[in-house]
Amino acid sequence: MAASKSRKVTIRDVADEAGVSAAAVSKVLNDGYGVSPEMREKVTTAAQLLGYRPLLAARMMRGRSYTVGVMLADVASPFAPTIVGGIQEDLEGTQLQILLGPGGASPERQQRSIEAMVDRQMDGLILIAPNVPQQFLEDLAQSVPTVVIARHGRGRNYDSVVDDDTAGAALMVEHLVSLGHRRITHISHPIGKLRRPSVLSHTAREDGYTQAMHNHGLNPDVVVGSYTDQGGFDAAMTALQRPERPTAIFAGADAAALGVLRAADELGLRMPQDLTVTGYDNAPVAAVPQISLTTVDHAGKLVGSTSSRLLRERLDGREKAVMFSITPELIVRKSSAPPATPVAPAPLA
Repeated sequence: MAASKSRKVTIRDVADEAGVSAAAVSKVLNDGYGVSPEMREKVTTAAQLLGYRPLLAARMMRGRSYTVGVMLADVASPFAPTIVGGIQEDLEGTQLQILLGPGGASPERQQRSIEAMVDRQMDGLILIAPNVPQQFLEDLAQSVPTVVIARHGRGRNYDSVVDDDTAGAALMVEHLVSLGHRRITHISHPIGKLRRPSVLSHTAREDGYTQAMHNHGLNPDVVVGSYTDQGGFDAAMTALQRPERPTAIFAGADAAALGVLRAADELGLRMPQDLTVTGYDNAPVAAVPQISLTTVDHAGKLVGSTSSRLLRERLDGREKAVMFSITPELIVRKSSAPPATPVAPAPLA
C-alpha cells in the first residue's frame, strides 16, 4: 500500500501496510512492554516505507506538550491579531501556550507550516483560513485535535468556526440598496483550488453578495482582485474607469477597501459624495475618523475564543465534530451615503 502524497500518513496506514492492528502499531511506537522483535521490525519497516513522521510518534510517547499551534495564512491580515487575542484570552489561566506559524498564501507552504507544528509535538492546532486540500485536513485531524477558522463546509474530523459570511454580505447589499445604490461592484478574492462547499470566507461573501443582488433584481458585478491594499486599488481602477462606473464598491475585506479609497482619490473622486466605499472585517483601521469605513463586524475576538474553547474540549476527549457559526453585524460609518444621482429602484425579482 502506498499512502497518497496529498494527505498525512496515519497509524491506520502503517497498520495496514504491516498487516497488524492499529493497537499493535501504537504499542510499538510507545515502546510498550512485550513487543516481539518481529512485530517491531514489521511496524518500523512499514513506517519508514510510508514516510510516517517519527516526531509525531515521539509526541505520543512523551504525552502532552501543553502547546497549541496557530497557523495564520496571512500574517498581514488586519483581523488576525484580533482572533489571536481571543485565543490568548480563552487560554488565560490554563497550562496551554500558543505558538504562531505563518502559513503563506500557497497550499503547499501552508501544509509545510502545519507539518512543522505537528513535528514539534503540538497538542492541538488552530488553523486560520487554510486553503489546503480537504482530505489533508481530515487526515490531519485524525492524528492531532484540530479547529479550522474561516473555512466553510463541515468537517468530519475537525471542528470549524466561521462567520456567516453569506448573511454578512447580504447585510451590506441591503444597506447600499436602501441608500439608493443600484450599480454596486463587489471586490472578491480568487477561490483557488477549493470548491464549494469547502471554501474560505471570501467565496461565501461573494456568494452572499451575488444572491442579494439577484434578490433585488440587480446585476452583480464582481471584480476578482485580492484582499490587500494593492488588490483593492487595482480592482477599483478597473471598475472606476469603465464608461458607466459603479456608485458603490463593496470590498470583501477592509484591507482591500483601503486600496479602493486610494484609487478613488487618485481619480479625483470624493468619498462618499461621488463614491460609496464599504468593506468587511471591522479592522481597527476602519474606525479611524479620517477613514470611517462602513463595514461588517465578524466578532474576531469571539471567533478566537470559541476556537480555543472547542480545541480544549477536543483535548478533554470530545470526538464528535462541531461547526460554530457567528452572526455578523453591520457597522455603518461615514464612507457610505446615497448616490449623487438617485437611481430608480429596480423591480424585485
